[in-house]
Amino acid sequence: QVQLVESGGGLVQAGRSLTLSCAASRTSFSINTMGWYRQAPGKQRELVATITSADNTNYADSVKGRFTISRENAKNTVYLQMNSLKHEDTAVYYCYARVAIISYWGQGTQVTVSS
Repeated sequence: QVQLVESGGGLVQAGRSLTLSCAASRTSFSINTMGWYRQAPGKQRELVATITSADNTNYADSVKGRFTISRENAKNTVYLQMNSLKHEDTAVYYCYARVAIISYWGQGTQVTVSS
């Protein structure tokens, strides 16, 4: 069992920046992929960005050029640097980790961007 603890959410004005962090509990197995998804009110959960243990990244088109995902493998921690935030980025952001074929989710952290 892997537990994910997110931090860094909050209220921010449009155009400003925010950084999310997610720390995974220690595990005997390697964490293949870590990332972030988000869910806005009335919408389905969607991918924001993912990063593999080899630092291969994938971004949603809506955040490319504004968000940067990174990870510290030694700490099992993933970060999401969010710049030039827009009102439409408002959502609950969920940390994600995959160990072998099992997916784990954090409890979510609210990001609210005021326009």
